[in-house]
Amino acid sequence: METAKQTEANKKWQEKNREHTRYLRNRSTARNFIKKQATDEDIQELEILIISRKKELKNL
Repeated sequence: METAKQTEANKKWQEKNREHTRYLRNRSTARNFIKKQATDEDIQELEILIISRKKELKNL
């Protein structure tokens, strides 16, 4: 169980690392959607988006 000090430390870290916190939250949301709710149609669309994103990252 988290103590009050640990909770406060976590809050401070999240405030200092907002971008990374947002990244982790979004990644978790995407993974959960794919694992638990995505339809075949959703997955087909996501595959196209992933291919496109990989091409973008390769060109950076």
